[in-house]
Amino acid sequence: MKKKFSFLLLLLIPGTINVFCQNNTLQPGSAIAEKFSLERLNRIDKQIEQYIDSGWVKGVDAFIARNGKIVYYKAFGMADAEKNIPMKTDAIFRIASQTKAITSVAVMMLFEEGKFLLDDPISKYIPSFAHPKVLVEFNPKDSSYTTIVAKREVTIRDLLTHTSGVDYAQIGSDKMNAIYAKAGIYLGFVSDKLLLADAINKLGTLPLVHQPGEQFTYSLGIDVLGYLVERVTGKSLDRFFKERIFQPLGMNDTYFYLPKAKHSRLVAVYRPDTQQHLVKWDKTTFQGVSADYPLVNGTYYSGGAGLSSTIKDYAIFLQMLLNKGVYNGHRLLARHTVELMTMNQIGNLTMFGGQNKFGLGFGLTTKAGQAALGQTEGSFSWAGFYGTEYWADPKEHLVCLFFAQEFPYPHAELNEKFVAMVYAALNN
Repeated sequence: MKKKFSFLLLLLIPGTINVFCQNNTLQPGSAIAEKFSLERLNRIDKQIEQYIDSGWVKGVDAFIARNGKIVYYKAFGMADAEKNIPMKTDAIFRIASQTKAITSVAVMMLFEEGKFLLDDPISKYIPSFAHPKVLVEFNPKDSSYTTIVAKREVTIRDLLTHTSGVDYAQIGSDKMNAIYAKAGIYLGFVSDKLLLADAINKLGTLPLVHQPGEQFTYSLGIDVLGYLVERVTGKSLDRFFKERIFQPLGMNDTYFYLPKAKHSRLVAVYRPDTQQHLVKWDKTTFQGVSADYPLVNGTYYSGGAGLSSTIKDYAIFLQMLLNKGVYNGHRLLARHTVELMTMNQIGNLTMFGGQNKFGLGFGLTTKAGQAALGQTEGSFSWAGFYGTEYWADPKEHLVCLFFAQEFPYPHAELNEKFVAMVYAALNN
């Protein structure tokens, strides 16, 4: 009786329950037990079905877990309408920029091992980034330009926070798009037999769009850090992810390039035509990008955009972070490291000029940002080029994901409605 009383007393100590929840694994659960309204969760079904019936989206997967208990895990519509393949919960999606969080975790694992410090100059490990220069004038006629010497070197922290001054190929500023195109720098969806090392070493010789640390500019910086992982470990980024992250977590459906046995599970990408009817992506949709890149036997491991995955695999990754770095008995990161990654790392700057902040790999919802959709302050999130989106909410113990495959995505407000409707379904 004394032991039982001591255990009950322990549970009353503030923070103790969180300690017991830190190694949660995702398991089927009861929505009612996790304080969700079934009626309000059903509203999500109806909203998604309305968008599919209206022809605004072909198919989606949606996922909600609370306290490690899966309360909503559903597939809607078609994975490939032309082939009459229905969407399933184990469908594989191009997660694009959701790759960035995984690369950031890899970087922080090596940081914990003492391989580097966050404020080390990246040129210490990738020499082509030494003596950086900043763009001053650009001539659109021939993509020539002038530069000035940067005030300081680009650091690993700058790259993690998108404040390095590196821009993005194909989706960045017009002037840097042109400079990168002339140099053969790519967005990250690569079908050709190219190597990350060649692209990043070339990128290091090109100008920055602004002084390091002075602005938030969404960038190829995480691709640079993918190559940093390769340089420090002597392993390809693909191998490092598999051995150090995917296998320990049980993320068995996450790849840069899919094995042939899983090709049939890759969801088709759709785009609106001139009449706003959804048709399959083709070569004219986005110049220089093929949607079939996950199906080739590629060699370019883009740390910023290259992965494909299932909604469940990525939910496992997020649950590991909610668990303060541990999942199913495997610790990838220390508690303090996860806290470091999910705190404001950009000071007075804001993400895309809005109200939210950025950590080391994630966007962070601020108190002001919470006013938009109700997403709790302190939630960390990101999205992918093809319509995938995720967030994790440490205060509400939520892991939520919404995956589509559409670009352009005129009705992307469906993703935002999903966020609002998840919080509206909470009963406590």
